[in-house]
Amino acid sequence: MASFNKVILMGNLTRDPELRYTPKGTAVAKLGLAVNRTWRNADGQQQDETTFVDVDAFGKQAETLGQYMQKGRPILVEGRLKLDQWEDKNTGQNRSKLGVILEKFSFVGGSQSGGSTNTPQSSAPPPTSDVPPFEDGPSDDDVPF
Repeated sequence: MASFNKVILMGNLTRDPELRYTPKGTAVAKLGLAVNRTWRNADGQQQDETTFVDVDAFGKQAETLGQYMQKGRPILVEGRLKLDQWEDKNTGQNRSKLGVILEKFSFVGGSQSGGSTNTPQSSAPPPTSDVPPFEDGPSDDDVPF
């Protein structure tokens, strides 16, 4: 049976990235992402909903996120869902959490002033990720009929 596991989210960081390294030297960044949804209910009242998602990044991408991102900044994340399961040590109950493993990302918006003051400022522009730009679709020449 075929399966497909792809997630694309755009939101704002809820905290500064937590950058750590494994004993073998691999960078790991943990991000908190808030994704907002706004709609109108049947009475015409505006409704807001925020979903909080944990995102894990590895390697060079983790280092880049740790260097250039901070709480409140917008980001576009592409990745896959991952279910973590464990037994709670205190209660013995089975626990689980759904998160995202980052595969690609893109900085969103221009440079912002403010935010965390402990992030070093660099005169070099932040690197771009390898997320291809969105296309409008095939042209008439590409359609086979």
